Formats: sequence, C-alpha cells, structure tokens
Amino acid sequence: MNMYCKRALLTLLLGCLFVTIFAQDRTKIKFGKIDKSEFALGRFEKDTGAHAIVLSAIGSSTFESDGAELRLVYKVHRRIKIVDKNGYDLATVKVWLYKDGSEEEKLSNVKAAAYNLENGEIVETKIDSKSIFTDKQSKNIVTKKFAIPAVKEGTIIEYTYTISSPYYQYLRSWEFQGEYPALWSEYTVTIPEYFDYVFINQGYEKFVIQTKESSIGHFTLRGEKEAAYGKTSEIFSVSPGITTYKWALKDVPPIRDESFITTTDNYTRKIEFQLSAYNWPGQPSKPVRTTWAKLMEDLQKSESFGKQLTNNNNFLSDKVSELTKDTKSDKEKAEKIYVWVRDNYTCTDHTALWCEGDRTLKTLFNSKSGNVAEINLLLIAMLKKAGLEAYPVILSTRDNGYVYPYYPLLSRFNYTIAAVMTDGELTRLDASRPLLGFGRLPASCYNGDARVVDEQGTVMPLATDSLKEQKFTSVFISKIADGNIEGSFQQRPTYFESYRIRQEIKEKSQDEYFKKIVKGYTSEISLSEKEIEGLTDLGNPLMVKYSFKLNAGNSDVLYINPLFGEAYKHNPFKSMERSFPVEMEAVYDEVYSLNLEIPEGYVVDEMPKPAIAKYNEEEGLFQYLIQQQQDHIQLRCRVKLTKANFQPEEYASLREFFDLIVKKQAEQIVLKKKSKA
Repeated sequence: MNMYCKRALLTLLLGCLFVTIFAQDRTKIKFGKIDKSEFALGRFEKDTGAHAIVLSAIGSSTFESDGAELRLVYKVHRRIKIVDKNGYDLATVKVWLYKDGSEEEKLSNVKAAAYNLENGEIVETKIDSKSIFTDKQSKNIVTKKFAIPAVKEGTIIEYTYTISSPYYQYLRSWEFQGEYPALWSEYTVTIPEYFDYVFINQGYEKFVIQTKESSIGHFTLRGEKEAAYGKTSEIFSVSPGITTYKWALKDVPPIRDESFITTTDNYTRKIEFQLSAYNWPGQPSKPVRTTWAKLMEDLQKSESFGKQLTNNNNFLSDKVSELTKDTKSDKEKAEKIYVWVRDNYTCTDHTALWCEGDRTLKTLFNSKSGNVAEINLLLIAMLKKAGLEAYPVILSTRDNGYVYPYYPLLSRFNYTIAAVMTDGELTRLDASRPLLGFGRLPASCYNGDARVVDEQGTVMPLATDSLKEQKFTSVFISKIADGNIEGSFQQRPTYFESYRIRQEIKEKSQDEYFKKIVKGYTSEISLSEKEIEGLTDLGNPLMVKYSFKLNAGNSDVLYINPLFGEAYKHNPFKSMERSFPVEMEAVYDEVYSLNLEIPEGYVVDEMPKPAIAKYNEEEGLFQYLIQQQQDHIQLRCRVKLTKANFQPEEYASLREFFDLIVKKQAEQIVLKKKSKA
C-alpha cells in the first residue's frame, strides 16, 4: 500500500472514530475543548456534497430569577466544521433581539472562535468583544452581528451566547434541521408551573431523545406588600413545580428546496411554542390569546391595524366621492376604488401584516407608497367610506409556511388583503400589485385558510385545489413547401401565466417577449402578425397570436413534432424519491389542438398512435387523440389534474404519469415524398 493510500485510510478511520465517539456522548462538549479527530471529518455520509457540517448544536431555555422577577434565559452553543469556501457564510452570526419601550432582550456571554490545524497543532483565533455590531432593523427588532475570523477550508468554528428576556410570550423555537447536515442537535426547555405553553412540533426526522421530567425549582423574587404607611418592597422565595423537556436528533440530513413545494419551512424538523396561560399563585389561570375571537379583538384594537379603520378618515371623503359619483352598483363602486388604489400606490414590502412604526393611512395617502398591509388597509378604509361592508383578511403566503389551524398564532401570518361584500358575495382584493385584476389574488396567497378580521376570525378558504387554471393552445399548419412549415399559433395562457407575461412586457417590451418565443424553438423560425389581446383587461387571461414560418429542412422525409414548442420536454419531477408533498400553485387543465394539412406530394409514413392514461382514476388525465382524415391530420392533447397537492407516497406514481406524457409528446409525424412513377 503506497503512502497516499495509507494517509487516506488513516483519515477515514479517524473520521469514523470521531463520529463513533461523538455519537456516544455529545452533550458534554465544552467550549474550546477541540479534539484533533474532529478535523478528520471531511464529509457527511448522507450528504457528501455538504459545504459545512454542524458537529453539535445545543440550546436551552430556562426561567431564572434576577433577584426581582423571572427572566427567560436562552443559551446556544454551536460547533461547525467548514468543509469548503461555500460554507464560509456560517462564520457570520446574527442574533435578533426584541425590544418594546424601556424593556428589551439582552445579549451576553458571547464567545466565538475559529480553530485551524497547523503543523499538527490546533491554533485558536478568538473574536474581540469589540467585533460585535448592532443593527437596528425596525422599531421592535435589533440584530447583533459578529464575524468569526481566520476561517478557511477545514476550519472548525464555535460560538456560544446567552439571551435574557422579560418576554414570557417569546419562548424561543428551535430548528433541529437546516441547510447543512448536523451530527447532533439538542434542545432543552424548563418551564415552571406558572406558565402554560402550546407546543407545536413539526417535521419527519425521528427524535433519539424525547423526555419529560418533573422537579421542584427555587426562585428568589421581589414583590410588594401593604404596610401601615403604604406599600413596601419584600424579598421572598418560591418553590414551584418545574417540568423539563428535552429533544435531540442525531445525523440529521439537510433540508433543501425542491420543485413544486410551498416552502421547506413547512417540513423542517423544529419545535415552536405559544404562551397560552399564566398561573400565578393565589390567582385564577389567565388565558393568553386562547381563541380566534380574542386574537381578532386584539387586532381590531391595535393602533397599527384596526384603529386605522375606526378613525374618521375624513381626508378620504373627497376622493371617494369623486370615484363613486357615477357608479350604479356596489360592485362598480368597489371596482372603481380598487383600481384607483392599485394604480396610484407603490408597494415597498410584500410581507407585512400591519402599518409600519407610527405610520398612518393619511401618511400613506399622501406619500403614495407603503407596504402591502398599509395599501390594503387604505383600500378597506375607502370602501367603508363609500358605505360598503369591507374587512381586512390576514393570511400566510406560500413561502412563509402554513398557518397552524388549531391555535391562533399571529406570528404565522405575514400578509394582509381586503375583502368587500357586494351583491351578497365576499370578494377578495389585493391592491398592492399593479397588474392584478379586481377579485384576483396572487398565486402566493393560496396557502390554506386565511382569517377575516371580524368578531370570530371567520375562516376564508384559499386552497390551491380550489384554484382552476386552464390553458388552451391551437396550431394550424396551412402550408409545407421548400423545407418550410407555415402556420398560425393561438394561445390563451392560464391567468397566472398571463399575469407573468404582463409583468414581462411591462418591464421589457412586447418585442422582447416575442424574441423569447423565437429562442424557445429548436429550429429556425420567423414570426409575423404578432398580437397580444387583452393586455389591459387585467381580470382575464391574455390571448397570444402569431403566424410563423419554421425551417424543417429540404428533405424527402420531414420529421414533425405535432406539439411543436408546447410539449413537456422533461419530466418536471426529476428526483427518483421525495420526502415532501408535491404542492402545485393550482389545479391545471392544458388543452392543445393541431390541424395539419398534408402537403401535396407527401404521404404519411409514420404517425403516433392515440393514447389515454388516467392517474388514480379521477385525479389526472392524459389524452393524446390523433387521426388522419384524407389530407389532414388532427391532434387533441390534454393534460389535466384534478388536485394540486400530492402526498409523498403518491410521488412515484405521479412521476411515472409524467414520464409517460414526456415520452408520448416526443413522438413525431413522419411525412415522406411520394415516389415518382
């Protein structure tokens, strides 16, 4: 065995030894105690291409006394191996802290270092305490940031910090899974009997530790008592019941984005908490936002939300009167107001639930720009000023994750739209997007149940399975001569495709859009009589039309794919296996038709055979109906799904269904010149 092979084998054995030892006792890792064997770990078995490996991530949340009151104390200790330069981003650590008025969360006990193996010895480089920077992101959020120095390929970084918080409602969540694999991830939470929390657990990976233990805690607190001369301060001790929960995962694979998925956040292994009640000694249990009705009440009383709508808003009167003076119905009133708001205001942030800071609707009205919540709250205020019944609606967009259905968690929502009642029907509106039609919402809003901000928080279903998207394409081949195929193309895309086309044309031009179509063909093609109908009719899909001349080659044999550029060239489901559901934007129904006139002097040598396939009986349909009638070939191809969401166990059969479609749509019509007599 040569020297190179011996070194490689030794490195492999050291790596395996480290993983074995590390797996046996991971909770006793101490800051700064790095073993040389940790540098031997080069790759993670379940993800050999990982740019970094989390060797250990240990967190805890406990309640501690500061001598006066209880504080939530959150501690983090992470150790990470940087495999290559694409993992350098992990050396920049950001910690967010919440503040409200004079009270704030405080960061302390920050330690961070980089370790490099040089000439067989471990060289440690610590961060300077002056290297911790503060970045105020908003009125209530402050971010502390520090960068660990001396990082290169093979470096091990380590950091630890503590956050002390007066906010019992913000018991920190823990993500056991992330972009990089983790050998060990552990979280411990200790809760005294004074607090009840709802635990929200999600993900697929199985815990190797999941325990619950009871004990007695001891706290020293300061309170007040009545005395002959007034209230006086008193120090006292309490010994409440304590429950300690611990969860741990080992050898955690990374979670990465896949096609046809809302967000991986929905499937990351993590645990979250929501304060549900206070249980102070000698007092009845005090619920905290335990019902949707209570959450709605809080929203309606909020200065940044509901109070904006209960103000008189007299500054809107003249504009609303101007917009509605000639209208003949409530729907026409609503549409006039919606179009004016949509076309006159610029959205600066499409992830907002309420007004930013101390901004008001009057500020927005005059500035002509604001976040999505501000714009839609202005729309609601104007609809109300016109005498219409209108409500805010809160939801979570697809990239933000699902709303927890069993408990009112405001933190799960990130988007506010409007709803107006006209002719006995509640119409959903979003005025933050300039190309969106009346009664239309962006595809990103269809992510399960939204909530109308009324007395009960009425459910507004926004399921993708209810969103029907249809696409019709018609191609007529009128002439084939001198190696050229001439014909016409006409397509009505889905509404969301139409929306994207409108955006593209607005940002670039109609000419640029047709140039992209030309580039999409594999053969040389020229377009004429180009037209897009309905560009300004924002409530409906477009109609794209053009005539074309396609170079098919001057040959005795012509090969023609009857679907031209509309065929599925590749299976959209590339992975052999999938752990997550398939979550499409909508339910799709695509119909394609072709009428081809066989040119004089040619005969059909080969033609695809008709085919019909169903997916799970009624959940999907593929039709490929083709026939020759005298000198014409007619094709009707349809791909239809009756639902938008498929479970992981359905993935293999769904992939096979699309394999069949791709294969069939690749078949060609072969025309051959007649042999001369």
